Amino acid sequence: MTAETTMNDESRRSLEVLERFYQAEAAYIGAGGPGKADFGVMADCLDPEVVMYQADSLPYGGIWHGPSGIEGFMAGMSEAWESLEFLEQRYVVDGGSVVVWNRGLLRARATGRELETAVMQLMTIKDGRIAEIRPFYLDTAAVLAALRPDGA
Repeated sequence: MTAETTMNDESRRSLEVLERFYQAEAAYIGAGGPGKADFGVMADCLDPEVVMYQADSLPYGGIWHGPSGIEGFMAGMSEAWESLEFLEQRYVVDGGSVVVWNRGLLRARATGRELETAVMQLMTIKDGRIAEIRPFYLDTAAVLAALRPDGA
């Protein structure tokens, strides 16, 4: 992971919370999600009013509100994917505004297919917690193809 900026304290705290969150996310999915993994580490990284905007075309798409909403999103992610490995992460940090380039390798639970893809995320950090998540997928069609049994 690289942070390509000279950081002030707010920027450093923003980067630290995101690194904790991403580590916990990969562990949560790898453990199998709800009932098999602890959501507590991720929850500790989230603002009580956090909002996530996911592409509607994805099986876990929509707008997710609050830590319980993010936990619901993570349940959907865990149902779809059996593993998530971050291959590269780049951060552009400006205080509480962070752009994250995530290149990762996912394995679909139902099909066993692997997908190497990227997601750019605009993250807002408030008082040391994630307040907003806006992901932009490199290729949602490839995500859907990996998840569908027929590959279409």
